[in-house]
Amino acid sequence: MTNVSCKMVLDRTALLRGLSPGWLERLAKLAHVAQFSAGQVIFREGEDVPGLCCVGQGLVRVFKDGPTGKQLVLHYAQAGHTFGEVAVFGQFLAPATAEAVEDSLCAVIPTASLRGLLEAHHELCLELLTATAQWVRSLVGLLEDIVLRDASARVARYLLEADGQANHQTFTLPVLKKDLAASLNLTQETLSRTLRKLVEGGFIESTPDGAILILDASGMVQVASLGLTGVAQ
Repeated sequence: MTNVSCKMVLDRTALLRGLSPGWLERLAKLAHVAQFSAGQVIFREGEDVPGLCCVGQGLVRVFKDGPTGKQLVLHYAQAGHTFGEVAVFGQFLAPATAEAVEDSLCAVIPTASLRGLLEAHHELCLELLTATAQWVRSLVGLLEDIVLRDASARVARYLLEADGQANHQTFTLPVLKKDLAASLNLTQETLSRTLRKLVEGGFIESTPDGAILILDASGMVQVASLGLTGVAQ
């Protein structure tokens, strides 16, 4: 894996984006780099969380196991994202399991060290509170997608966000289709059917190796808002 420092990772972490440079420096001094192999469980639901985990490279899946054995994927943490923050800030055990989907590198700010800094410096608390509110807002948007939007709207929104460069080039889905379906609360069959409809509608193109090309960005924005049934074909 590429050699990166904790400071480099924290500088790119969305949750910490609003912090002043001085606080980022102090947090970087508390952090350590941790590497995880693909398939490695970082912590399990009900266990202690090692700290605030900031992803520098790779991909981490955060999920809950249901009583019937079905897994609910809460979110995927890729470079720039965090996980473990709820348990760290709330001082309780992990509410979900975190597992590396691929070889991953994280900057981990230990729970005790971070909480000690927060207890001593209220201004840091306020800065992090603002950042956390933005994070919660994004979770509310995710919940809105799952509850209020149909399959086509969920898939379209995901693809628009996955194509972060919006440069009219093909991109590869960062997760397996089965995991993507789980994270969108869809069956694999529904996901495949929805992707096929988007292809047939001229909104996207799918290559034989599974890469995606968005052909009609403005149309995809409409689908993400209204669903395929609400967009005139």
